[in-house]
Amino acid sequence: MKFQDEFRDRTLVQNMAATIRRMAERLPAPVNFMEVCGTHTMSIYQYGIRSLLPENVRLISGPGCPVCVTPISYVDKAVACSEDPRTIVTTFGDMLRVPGSRSSLMEERARGADVRIVYSPLDAVTLAKNNPERRVVFLGVGFETTTPAIAAAILAAATAGLVNFSVLASHKTIPIPMELLTSDPELGLSGYLCPAHVSTVIGGNAYKPLAEKHHIPCVVTGFEPADVMQGIEMLLAQILAGESRVEIQYSRAVTWEGNQKARAIIAQVFEPCDTEWRGLGLLPGTGLAIRNEYAAFDAERVLTLNIPKTVENPACLCGEILKGKLAPFDCPLFSTLCTPEAPVGACMVSSEGTCAAAYKYGR
Repeated sequence: MKFQDEFRDRTLVQNMAATIRRMAERLPAPVNFMEVCGTHTMSIYQYGIRSLLPENVRLISGPGCPVCVTPISYVDKAVACSEDPRTIVTTFGDMLRVPGSRSSLMEERARGADVRIVYSPLDAVTLAKNNPERRVVFLGVGFETTTPAIAAAILAAATAGLVNFSVLASHKTIPIPMELLTSDPELGLSGYLCPAHVSTVIGGNAYKPLAEKHHIPCVVTGFEPADVMQGIEMLLAQILAGESRVEIQYSRAVTWEGNQKARAIIAQVFEPCDTEWRGLGLLPGTGLAIRNEYAAFDAERVLTLNIPKTVENPACLCGEILKGKLAPFDCPLFSTLCTPEAPVGACMVSSEGTCAAAYKYGR
């Protein structure tokens, strides 16, 4: 398959590993590179990338899974939506099993709630058209990658004059949290493998302020093993040359400007806001709220929700794992009380979660 099999060539990857080992011998100190993309995390575990690297080149998994960084308070709101028998809650599949304070959407569906998996936000709009007597709520969770499609769904609902469609928004943007993590002395980050899916929308230029302000190398990297290894090579080359700039390894999909039509539709429907991240807390300007012009499609404004006090499981270490300060194996619940079949934390639920990746490939 073009652009896939070529980047899984074992000999090519082994040669890259040898080059990385030679470069690492010249490093004055160990380096910590963070990937901020759940698909990168899954690929790194799946292909055993860490086992190919020398001890002084360490990979750290960051908050790159949108489901994982969604706070429990949001799950509680989604559960509250599902409790109204007049409401159909629609969602992508990963959100179904994320635990809230007292329940999950899967548990509520087992109790009779109308919770449905859709493959596109426009499927939820169609559902609203076909069920005018019901209210349809779509769970808008994601980074810049999925936000344009949700914006398009809101515009489609507005054009159709639907009064029974709304979005429970929890959209987040990536660059500012990366800056926060860069400033954390405990992590001691030396470079970033920047997210690929997000970068197809926001473009490589979005990371230039980060690289220039904090003097940290950034490489937008693809997902296949050769992509990841080349991204690591490029980061090491910058460090050895005393440079800190943005490079695009994944040039077959990512440009410097990104997808300007997608960015325009995001700006039309959403505006920046402060939002809560699981593990990182309330981060100014990192969320996207539905603009006042489209308030009729904002579930939080049009619905009255009975939301319980948020309760976190104190034994779950998802927050520290999302910040890269702990690995899944450091959590006492990992693979014992917390498994994909019975998850305690969001990192074990999502197909892009660090704990799910470690459970499937790292044990």
